[in-house]
Amino acid sequence: MLIFGRRHLEHVLADYVVHYNDHRPHRALEQQAPLTVGTSPASIGDPDLARLRRTDKLGGLIHEYELTA
Repeated sequence: MLIFGRRHLEHVLADYVVHYNDHRPHRALEQQAPLTVGTSPASIGDPDLARLRRTDKLGGLIHEYELTA
């Protein structure tokens, strides 16, 4: 990834911090993100792959996945 100045760097870092704290699983936290520790994840059973949505972050370097309703 090329950084094109201070504002771009701040934007990239802010996006990564949100991903790191809200979405990314951590081994030491039993595969939970730091801001979700203590909450129980919803059981998804047998997910319907047609409902799976991918969101690209940081220009496609990071992918976040979620099930839609």
